[in-house]
Amino acid sequence: MFKNKRILVTGGTGSWGYELIRQLLPQHPKEIIVFSRNESSQVAMSREFENSSLSFCIGDIRDLQALRTASKDVDYVFHLAALKHVPVCEEQPYEALKTNVVGTQNVIEAAIENRVEKVIYISTDKAANPSNFYGMTKAIGEKLIVYANLLPSSTQFVCVRGGNVLGTNGSVVHLFKDQIHSKRQVGITDMKMTRFFLTLQDAITLLFKASEESHGGEIFVITMPTCRIVDLAEVLIEASNVDGVSIIEKGIRPGEKIHEILMSDYESLTTVVYDEQYLVILPTLDIPGLKEKYALYPPVEFNSFSSEQNVISKEEIHQMLQRGGFL
Repeated sequence: MFKNKRILVTGGTGSWGYELIRQLLPQHPKEIIVFSRNESSQVAMSREFENSSLSFCIGDIRDLQALRTASKDVDYVFHLAALKHVPVCEEQPYEALKTNVVGTQNVIEAAIENRVEKVIYISTDKAANPSNFYGMTKAIGEKLIVYANLLPSSTQFVCVRGGNVLGTNGSVVHLFKDQIHSKRQVGITDMKMTRFFLTLQDAITLLFKASEESHGGEIFVITMPTCRIVDLAEVLIEASNVDGVSIIEKGIRPGEKIHEILMSDYESLTTVVYDEQYLVILPTLDIPGLKEKYALYPPVEFNSFSSEQNVISKEEIHQMLQRGGFL
C-alpha cells in the first residue's frame, strides 16, 4: 500500500509516530514527512533513524497554510497530532479546542486541496460518550472526519479508535515504574478503575489494516483487552524486586471515568463485527458505497463495549507487558 508513496504524519515525533514510522520504513515509501512543533524531538528522531526517506517539517496543525505546504503531492496522511492529557485539556479547553478541533479541520481542508488519497485519523475510547473536554474534542474530530467524506473531493477519510497504548508518552506504565523506584509508593485514582490496553506494536499493525481495508466514513474500533489499574500496578511492583512498595488511592481527577467504553449503546445500533480484532461503526450519514461494503457483516449483539467487561488476569497482564518490552 505504501511503496513509493509520500506520507505525511502529523504529530510524528510522539510515541505513536515513532512506531508508525519504524513499521512504515521497511515498506519502502518514497518519503515520510514528519510534521510537528518540537524541534529537538525532530533532531533526535532524525539521528535515531538516519534514513534518507525521512524528512522533517516544523509546523503546527493550527496553521492551515503550513499544512497546505506540507500536504503538497502527499498520498496518505496519518493524523496523530493532538493535545491528549485529560487534566491539561480540562484546565486549558481553548487550547485543546484549537489543536484537536480546528487543527483537524485544517488537516481535512489541506488534504482535499492537495488531492490526498486517504486521511487516517487516530481517535480514542474517550470519544465514546465523552465525560471530559479531551474526549469531546476527539468526538468532534471524528464527526468532522466522517463528514469530510461528503465534501466534493476524491479524498477518503477514516477514523481508527483505540484505547490506552502501553508505553506511550505520559503512559501510566512509565509513571508507575518511576513511582515504584523513586517513592516506593504507587498512586491510583480509584481501586475499581479499569482501562483498555494494547501494545504499541499491535496498535500500529491494526492501524495499517484499517488504513488498507477502509472505504472512508467508517470508524474502525480496535477491540482491546482490559485490565484493572490496581492489577497493573501490582504486576509492576512484583516484577520490580523493590521491597515495601505501597499503593494509595488518590481519588478521581476532573473528567475521569471509572470505566471507559470503546463503543456507546447509541453507536451499537449501526456497528458491525468486521473480524475478531475490529468493530466498524457506520455513520448515520449516507456515504455512497459504505453501507453496501459492510452489508454482509453481522451487527453487534451487545449494547456497549466497556472496559468493565472481559478483564484479563494478572498473569495475562504480565505477558502483555513482556510483549511490549516493559518487563
